[in-house]
Amino acid sequence: MDEQPSIRKGPEICSLRYGLALIMHFSNFTMITQRVSLSIAIIAMVNSTQQPGLFNASTERPLEFTFNHSNRSIKEFNTRASVYEWSPETQGIIFSSINYGIILTLIPSGYLAGIFGAKQMLGAGLLISSLLTLSTPLAADFGVILVIVIRTIQGMAQGMAWTGQFTIWAKWAPPLERSKLTSIAGSGVAFGSFIILCVGGLISQALGWPFIFYIFGSIGCVCCLLWFTVIYDDPSHHPCISVREKEHIVSSLPRQSGVLSSLPFIAASSCTILGGQLADFLLSRNLLRLITVRKLFSSLGLLLPSLCAVALPFVASSYITTIILLILIPGTSNLCDSGFIINTLDIAPRYASFLMGISRGFGLIAGIISSTATGFLISQDSVSGWRNVFFLAAAVNMFGLVFYLTFGQAEIQYWAKERTLTRL
Repeated sequence: MDEQPSIRKGPEICSLRYGLALIMHFSNFTMITQRVSLSIAIIAMVNSTQQPGLFNASTERPLEFTFNHSNRSIKEFNTRASVYEWSPETQGIIFSSINYGIILTLIPSGYLAGIFGAKQMLGAGLLISSLLTLSTPLAADFGVILVIVIRTIQGMAQGMAWTGQFTIWAKWAPPLERSKLTSIAGSGVAFGSFIILCVGGLISQALGWPFIFYIFGSIGCVCCLLWFTVIYDDPSHHPCISVREKEHIVSSLPRQSGVLSSLPFIAASSCTILGGQLADFLLSRNLLRLITVRKLFSSLGLLLPSLCAVALPFVASSYITTIILLILIPGTSNLCDSGFIINTLDIAPRYASFLMGISRGFGLIAGIISSTATGFLISQDSVSGWRNVFFLAAAVNMFGLVFYLTFGQAEIQYWAKERTLTRL
């Protein structure tokens, strides 16, 4: 009790834990771009109608061809890039193979990360995924079977990385800062999706589709070097952390096993991936409309954790039930990733980055307010304070759900449509 006042809150912006969040942001950015790269490149990989067009242009515009002669080598590489006769069924198997790999490693990788160290698990997963991304163009020349094998192993590697990072947060993120830290790290997925969709086609047209894999695979290798150099499994062993920050993190974390504390994050990662697969399945089979899918997963991601939060104060006497509910809350809430969180891509793809930045900003503000409100409520009385925190969180979720169900849309808005300019 006498030592409690000496432990001050560690710095936030200029701190290792927020630096870790930024590095993990770029790791997630790298993994999602590597995952989506094939979806962008496949358009050129199976399109055989664009090859003869370049050389026919010179017979009609010899002067223009002379001016563009300096760029001929790049264009010739682009047009000579391999084109494959893959049927739609084959393409579907290739796309889904990486998801099978991710699902296979979700549970075992989280367990192994708690035993062998999340730094090695995540770093190895990112490195393997990056190297396989670099080898994808070569593998495509050897046949579709090798591509499917590589994509499956790449999915397993990314599954290791997805779950490994949550084990790290169990030791680095103070309870009242977990929302802010994990949101910074997780936003790399949305940012990476936006970047690859914007520049992937441009890279394919300018340099050839293989460079999509070369560029983002190389970025992943650079990120691996940064990861293995800067990141440590826990703050206690980091050589560069300040004493103040180390005391703040260690004193705020409960004394429990790494495996147990990582379970909520593993559940969150699993629900994010499985929810995305289910949402895409419902859309691809035309079982539900887009707006219905968005509202369904938003409802599940807001209603289920709210019910668990409300139930927590009434099952406090049961240790096992409490642990299960605490695992389900972050897990089920991540179903929103297939709901309103990506809705900006539906209603305004041109401004998705700007709108996502605004929403993330509000999310960070909400994290600051919730941390302050939680500290105030539990300072009055710990038992009733935590009960009020859970009830308040459920009420906020219900308000957001009703608002989205009432006003949510999935069609491109008129102000976000591209306007065609007519020249007189």
